[in-house]
Amino acid sequence: MTDTAIAWDTYSRQRPERRPVNAHGETTWFNWTQYEDHGPGEELLEVRRGDRVLDLGCGKGGNAAHLATLGVRAVGVDVSPVQLGAARERWGLTPGLELHQADAAGFLQQDQEGFDAVYSVYGALWFTDPTPLLSAIRERLRPGGRLVFSQRPPVEGCYGCQASYIPRGADEDPLVVKRWDYEPDAWERLLKEHGYSDVQAAVVPAPPGNRIIGTLIVQARA
Repeated sequence: MTDTAIAWDTYSRQRPERRPVNAHGETTWFNWTQYEDHGPGEELLEVRRGDRVLDLGCGKGGNAAHLATLGVRAVGVDVSPVQLGAARERWGLTPGLELHQADAAGFLQQDQEGFDAVYSVYGALWFTDPTPLLSAIRERLRPGGRLVFSQRPPVEGCYGCQASYIPRGADEDPLVVKRWDYEPDAWERLLKEHGYSDVQAAVVPAPPGNRIIGTLIVQARA
């Protein structure tokens, strides 16, 4: 097992499961932000029944499972066996849902069918070097297909490749994974350089209260 897979297995064990239902009583839903019942939903993907959609870094599978319930052919990819085990336990019988253990770039290189949309929610598009990954996604997106991803906005002055720390036991050093942080305008330039159009990047404010960190959502079209 790779160091990256071990790190995300560790992270997975520390994360709570998705709630049985959301504030609207729904058993499946799509959430781009780190806050419950907040922000836009699957409409950003502009997909229809029968479309093939890829979740890069699907984690425990809640977003992909929701798309599958809408008649979308949802494909989830993650490097973590623990994450995927949780996804299969809860969502594995959902019609139209596929789950694969692989790294994002490797899966894209092997795929032959293509996708109508690709997305990442605090996933592979945050934790993978965007230069090769954006090219690989562009090659697999069908004409007019959507790329949408979300992540935390960068800390001011800390741009490009940064370190994220995943804590372990009290006597163990934290695990380290790389992430890529850019301001919205930098993401827009980067996607345009890779051949994307209709590029938009903006921060969705946090919900009212004491929370001050919003969610950066980037949208583009092949």
